[in-house]
Amino acid sequence: MPLLEIEDLMVTFDTADGDVHAVNGLTFNIDKGETLAIVGESGSGKSQTAFAAMGLLAKNGRATGVARFDGNDLLAMSQKDFNKIRSKDMAMIFQDPMTSLNPYLRVSDQMAEVLMLHNGISKSQAVTEAVRMLDAVRIPDARARVTMYPHEFSGGMRQRIMIAMSLLCQPRLLIADEPTTALDVTVQAQIMQLLGDIRQDFGTAVILITHDLGVVAGFCDRTLVMYGGQIMEEGTTEGIFGNPTHPYTSGLLKAVPRLDVDEGELVTIAGEPPDMSNLPKGCPFSPRCPVQLENCRGERPPLETHDGRRRSCHLAVSEVA
Repeated sequence: MPLLEIEDLMVTFDTADGDVHAVNGLTFNIDKGETLAIVGESGSGKSQTAFAAMGLLAKNGRATGVARFDGNDLLAMSQKDFNKIRSKDMAMIFQDPMTSLNPYLRVSDQMAEVLMLHNGISKSQAVTEAVRMLDAVRIPDARARVTMYPHEFSGGMRQRIMIAMSLLCQPRLLIADEPTTALDVTVQAQIMQLLGDIRQDFGTAVILITHDLGVVAGFCDRTLVMYGGQIMEEGTTEGIFGNPTHPYTSGLLKAVPRLDVDEGELVTIAGEPPDMSNLPKGCPFSPRCPVQLENCRGERPPLETHDGRRRSCHLAVSEVA
């Protein structure tokens, strides 16, 4: 049985201008100890998928469908039962560690609060465990630095603190939402190496949400490509990167700068992402697709599986450049 199963997930936000359909019929799963990348441009529904699974949607948002964790439907749970699973079995690393950490509290207080709440241990025991976890994420001189405030750490170190906090209760699933945003490439590599070590040491399943394909290739077992709140393509990361079978996936990969190939000017995807309050009737990528067919704008392509690869496209695989 998969650790997390998402079936026909719909996420809608009520706004003054009408409903915004952020996620539209999403279905996927992740097994224990597996790593899954969810990639796509900003606004494709990646983060809202995670927020729905974690019960963290904004007040004007609502989620329907099924989200099962270890067989338990999260969307049908009471808030009390959900809180028992969140942080203890499922945890999330957010994009900006500076806004996720309370600037008025010492790191020791913030980390100890998690353990005192979920594990019912004393403050001194919690701080000792916090130091151990800061050591695990390679914070230098953790015992002395645990009493410092967030602003006294660099951006990379704050992100390590967030990772340490998420691991305090040893969750079985870790969702990392753009964990390398605003970090330089050297620190990005360190953070991704750290997440890889955590997966190996703790057996934690990881969902990596990102628009940066460069951080996915060497880390994730599978990759799910989203656009317009829908799945465009899903398969093994090696297969997706080596042989994309959807025009959107192909466009994303061609837009990544490469040092090993001299391809002249950088190729971009023409047009703009769709208006999520007024999605096209057919394939959401059709207005930007360079190889669209006549029925692409009027008929939504079904999500079909071929040779272990899921894709939603009217084009034959052989027609995708």
